Amino acid sequence: MRERLGRGGQRQASVAPAHRRLALAPAARSIAPLFSMNLDTFTGGIFDTNCFFLRDHGILIDAPQDAAAWLTTRGYTVKTLLLTHGHIDHVWDAARIQREHGCRVGYHADGEPMVTTPDFFRKFGFGWDIEPITPGFHLDETPAQTIEGVTWQILHVPGHCPGSLCFLEKGAGILFGGDVLFAGGVGRTDLPGGDTDLLFTGIRTKLFPLGDDITVLSGHGPATKIGIERRTNPFVGEV
Repeated sequence: MRERLGRGGQRQASVAPAHRRLALAPAARSIAPLFSMNLDTFTGGIFDTNCFFLRDHGILIDAPQDAAAWLTTRGYTVKTLLLTHGHIDHVWDAARIQREHGCRVGYHADGEPMVTTPDFFRKFGFGWDIEPITPGFHLDETPAQTIEGVTWQILHVPGHCPGSLCFLEKGAGILFGGDVLFAGGVGRTDLPGGDTDLLFTGIRTKLFPLGDDITVLSGHGPATKIGIERRTNPFVGEV
């Protein structure tokens, strides 16, 4: 979920508009020739959560509800699943994908309780349990880490959720941003572990310096550019 401005400037949770096929599909088609992984996208679950599959490398980023069935329908094989964060809408199918594909699962250590504890979300008032994953490998901020032949810059940007990660592929200029930064919005901070100041600081000091031409593929909604959000985002931009 993301945030929008309500009356009087109050922040309100806003669910991305419904689109079973990702709203950024036209943008993804224009990006794909520049992106050596041959990117495919899927949007699933009640929160319309985006996931991204890098076909040439077998890397899946996030695992919303129905992602496992989508992978099967497409005939895709996942080698590594990377989780931007542990919120239920991003990890719903993680255990099933891990089981069916025998893949590795990478995430920040701060997010481990969310992906390994079945009733973690129920404790905070949500009516869902998850199938826990088998603990995977931990990721943290680094200027360069090679995973399945792809060299990523990994940025740790908490505030929306403990352990939130963004994955930058510098060659293509694409940032897989999870629920940190959206087109015209930011990740909500009213869930357990949320911190508005921490999130805003992380966006301004870690994401904006990446450069205005970086394309952001977010966990919800359409693609955007760092420069657009730096100039116009109502939460963290120059407006």
